[in-house]
Amino acid sequence: MRVSTLLVVALLLLAGCTAAPPPAESSADTTTPDSSLGPSPTPHPATSPQVTAEVVEVVDGDTIKIRYENGSRDTVRLLGVDTPEVHTEVSPDEFGVPDTDAGRDCLRTWGERASQHAKDTLAGETVQLGFDPNEGKRGYYGRLLAYVYVDGESFNYGLIRQGYARMYDSDFVDRPRFSAAETEAQSDGRGVWGECATADPTASTGATDDTDDTDGTSGSDATASTTTDRLAVSVVADAEGNDNENLNGEYVTLRNRGDDSLDLSGWQITDEAGKTYTFPDGTTLAGGATLRVHSGSGADDGTDYYWNRSGAVWNNGGDTVRLSDADGELVVSLTY
Repeated sequence: MRVSTLLVVALLLLAGCTAAPPPAESSADTTTPDSSLGPSPTPHPATSPQVTAEVVEVVDGDTIKIRYENGSRDTVRLLGVDTPEVHTEVSPDEFGVPDTDAGRDCLRTWGERASQHAKDTLAGETVQLGFDPNEGKRGYYGRLLAYVYVDGESFNYGLIRQGYARMYDSDFVDRPRFSAAETEAQSDGRGVWGECATADPTASTGATDDTDDTDGTSGSDATASTTTDRLAVSVVADAEGNDNENLNGEYVTLRNRGDDSLDLSGWQITDEAGKTYTFPDGTTLAGGATLRVHSGSGADDGTDYYWNRSGAVWNNGGDTVRLSDADGELVVSLTY
């Protein structure tokens, strides 16, 4: 009996070994996000988690609503990332996708996928929030600007890495890591960079010079203007040469069309990504006078003002200039 039992066990073990299938060949589809890219690199220490909250609603791929431990609520705009729109018109130029029906449809699809990914990952979860010393705590719409961490991993970074989002251009401290992840996602054709890049035969696999702040040699017509009863507003987005090497070559111009001086103290200029310039106290614009706000550095002199950014602000391929008064009321909006 004992010998028979041992023989049966041996046969079963042998059968188990020989029945195991060979490893399957890789069939990775680079048009869909890869959730098995391995652990994320360590984020910049300045952005480490500081606040714990529960996600009570996912608005879209890059915006969530949270409840703090004390019961109060807030809306969070994820720092450094921009997923395709689902509630408003998509912007193909921002993703280097042709402005065609196919391109727009593809971006809309990926906006919905990014939203679903956020719901699957964040909805009902307890997360940690980190902030950025180079960015304000709140953006243009009063939303909290933050990195969202799930089990120690940056959800923001994951959106870029898996191809759900593009990196928006600002001076956040984790930008080098995000930029490298975006370049890798574009090169591998992950997510939006794969499927949408082939949605039109003329599409390319990433952002083109026309939509890239870093290159002002694209020849795009990135100059626009608008007027109100009191103000004429214009923007020169495409500086001569490389925008990042000629920051003062891109600027917003304001002209007072009235006869009386206009007090601009505390007024703000904001772009689509939430980068904000605030006029210093005592800034006035005399009747008929003009001033410029340059993206680079310099000494304010009453005619020329300087944002002191380390990188370009205005997207050559299209952006929105918003001017708000000291109470936060929108005065004029210029989209080009």
